Amino acid sequence: MAPTQLALLSLLLGVIIGTGASLIVFTAIRARERAAREAAGLVPAGITSVLDAMDDPAALVDASGLVVATSPSAPWLGIETDAPLPHDGLRELVRAARSGATETTNLRLVRGGMSSDSRLIAARATRVSDRHTLLLVRDLSEQERLEQMRHDFIANTSHELKTPVGAVMLLAEAIDMAADDPAQVRAFTARLSAEAERLSRLTGRIMNLSRLQAADELTSVGDVAIDEVVAAAVEASAVQAESAGVDLARGGDRGLFVRGDQQILKEAVGNLIANAIAYSPRGSHVGVGVRAVGGVVEIAVTDQGIGIAEADQQRVFERFYRADQARSRRTGGSGLGLSIVKHAVSRHGGEIRLWSQPDRGSTFTVRLPLSEAPVLESSLAKTARGKNSMKKKGRE
Repeated sequence: MAPTQLALLSLLLGVIIGTGASLIVFTAIRARERAAREAAGLVPAGITSVLDAMDDPAALVDASGLVVATSPSAPWLGIETDAPLPHDGLRELVRAARSGATETTNLRLVRGGMSSDSRLIAARATRVSDRHTLLLVRDLSEQERLEQMRHDFIANTSHELKTPVGAVMLLAEAIDMAADDPAQVRAFTARLSAEAERLSRLTGRIMNLSRLQAADELTSVGDVAIDEVVAAAVEASAVQAESAGVDLARGGDRGLFVRGDQQILKEAVGNLIANAIAYSPRGSHVGVGVRAVGGVVEIAVTDQGIGIAEADQQRVFERFYRADQARSRRTGGSGLGLSIVKHAVSRHGGEIRLWSQPDRGSTFTVRLPLSEAPVLESSLAKTARGKNSMKKKGRE
């Protein structure tokens, strides 16, 4: 083994041993402090062991309002031993519980320090001895976020469906009223077909998104050639690009493979290309580049369009979110395309990145784990296998 490798191995072993020793020392110190507090009567016997086993933030508070023991996750809310509770709402809850009744409440707290995010928590305070009150806290922020997403999805879906459905109903009435005017009937019929197509496209995208979100795993997994995915997506957008006067080009590495569902990946890359064309001015360029970097396949779709403001970049992957409402209406966008792309890429163990500047364009980059190229069966092997199959049928 080379001296450099030996030095690196020694350094790695030193770090591992040092980390393990630190954990042992920390555990020993915590156990000694716990034993000392219990021996001094500051903490009821056994309660610190219960706190140590808890995942949620929890604290034992004495009659003076001082925290005397905490669970490992309590510092997440700024709750520290030998200090008062850091939030007014928690202090009031503990004071109310000293009468003997269990008190519960929901609070919205700002964690403070370097983080200013607001968190919704459920807090419960119970008197466990004459001198001590046990405070339990559960973070409800994720549950609140999911509930808000569900509400927004229902509200936005209802709104988006009402528009084409209402248009179809009005156009049907107009056709009935213009039954004696063939020219008007043809005009209304064309608009009716366009609204029906829009409705079909919207419901199809909602179903695709629901399918991607509901499934834990991909149902059809195989070796997927990125060349075929990109070629199919580019071909599907060729007519749109020509109509919009946008030059569409493909470049980069060839012969790369990933594991996954080919159809889902085609739709994801196709959505990115279609968006790039829709938001690009006439005479501009949209490029699709592919490269392999450190075990990852990157598929980048770059446009010279209107770009996305920094405030909107974190939200463009949300369902029904549109950075430019008026432009999306004109282009017939549903606000679901990027959400579908994000979930499709996530299902393949990848991620999607965005670079954009207003009036300079955007680049969406899909990053997927690179896989080995499949071993193709040789023509001789295929011929031999075919002959063996024919002999077997002849014997039968």
